[in-house]
Amino acid sequence: MLAKKYHLANTYSDYDSILTYDDTGFTDFSGLIDEYETAYDKAAAKAGRLLVQNLQDQTMRAGLSTAGWNPKHGDMKRQAAEWWNWDWEAAFPPEESSFIFGVAGSNLTFNQFSDANNFVIDPRGYSAIIDGEASTFLTKSDTRLLLNTRITNITYSDHGVTVYNHDGSCVSADYAISTFSLGVLQSNAIGFSPQLPGWKQDAIQNFAMGTYTKVFLQFNETFWPEDTQYFLYASPTTRGYYPVWQSLSTEGFMPGSNIIFATVIGDESYRIEQQTDEETKAEAMEVLRQMFPNVTIPEPIAFTYPRWASEPWSFGSYSNWPAGTSLLAHQNLRANTGRLWFAGEATSAEYFGFLHGAWFEGREAGAQVAALLQGRPCVQYGNDRLCGERKHYDPLTGTSPLSQYTLLNGWAVSSLYESGDD
Repeated sequence: MLAKKYHLANTYSDYDSILTYDDTGFTDFSGLIDEYETAYDKAAAKAGRLLVQNLQDQTMRAGLSTAGWNPKHGDMKRQAAEWWNWDWEAAFPPEESSFIFGVAGSNLTFNQFSDANNFVIDPRGYSAIIDGEASTFLTKSDTRLLLNTRITNITYSDHGVTVYNHDGSCVSADYAISTFSLGVLQSNAIGFSPQLPGWKQDAIQNFAMGTYTKVFLQFNETFWPEDTQYFLYASPTTRGYYPVWQSLSTEGFMPGSNIIFATVIGDESYRIEQQTDEETKAEAMEVLRQMFPNVTIPEPIAFTYPRWASEPWSFGSYSNWPAGTSLLAHQNLRANTGRLWFAGEATSAEYFGFLHGAWFEGREAGAQVAALLQGRPCVQYGNDRLCGERKHYDPLTGTSPLSQYTLLNGWAVSSLYESGDD
């Protein structure tokens, strides 16, 4: 909708346009992708049952395993197929992802809206949407918009909020909406006075911030198949080692650009962020030469990649929902503290990890705060009526009361206590 509104140039990502490789070159293991998808469909049905029946969450690994997909650690082709299907979307492996909410989040995005996943090729980037929406209420050079301003402290209460900046300036308001990324909140880069309550701090630390790193190489020629969008590489030793490559020299993207890029996530992102560009370029080139052994690959004429986990205004890319973390725990991430409200993709229960999650959360928080400023106790948001502050849960109760910690359940009650004897 917004992409069409602001004429954002984008191209359909055809996930069937893929070739697979290992360290010996082209080898067709694309059938493993189909095998994963069959197991995933079975697992997804189970995840839905767990949600509606209020049964305990599992890891995505457990969900996939019981559905028939359980690759051995040394089966690197299956590991690559799994990375392509899961890690690439979640930024975390199945072991570190919620079964219920991981599946639900994917379903709500791709089944509710569209299963199409387009790639933005517009030179303006996503800022075309941001600039366009901002122009509906801000004038050019609007003094209310403070760009290049680093916030250091926030003071909040039931009466107002004051934001203190690195340059010594401050802004006071009746309400404020924080859209700091989860990574920034987790890094303690911002001081809060008073300290955020324990339930809010727990919520911030309970969720996970993922990192995507795209490694771009431009050559003086396109030596890879120009009619293919994706190239999946199975490292012989390391899961997620430069696994997915995308061609921008393909029709519909930037034909003739001779650009190809790889994506890594998580630990691999953190690892290459600590390297020099030359070290990372050498690794990427080694992988390309393994994938295309019969081609004399020239040195790239341009090379670059971001370091999102080190950026002080992001400390990562998108959030993920860990296994065993409940909807109520997530609500504590969304809930306001006094007149300080929170929004962003991480606060979206339905669309965390997606850009539209940030969009919907910002709209909802903005509507609620606007109603409070106007003295209206409630606001109609879609089919729901939202009134007053956001609910939070303190304490968050567990699943097993103390009375169940008995030998019948394999637990010696005495182990719950420290002995005072020498």
